Amino acid sequence: MPDKVKLYALSTCGHCKRTKELLQSKGVDYDVTDVDQLEGQERQEAIEEVKQYNPSLSFPTLVIGEKCVVGYKKDEIEEALQGHV
Repeated sequence: MPDKVKLYALSTCGHCKRTKELLQSKGVDYDVTDVDQLEGQERQEAIEEVKQYNPSLSFPTLVIGEKCVVGYKKDEIEEALQGHV
């Protein structure tokens, strides 16, 4: 079974919204964490998770198996998904 696809996003971010739409249009099963919707310890833990993949802490941060795509880079996302789904 392939690793889960994990998206770290902000609820108000246009690039994050487009990334979600792209994943949905491709029928990808993914988990999303809207970091700005979290509070306290939960938010801090999410921020630490994002920093493991993306030290600059920018959004969206998309983790597909061993690959991490930062930002809405449609071609990179599709390429990473090909070997995954």
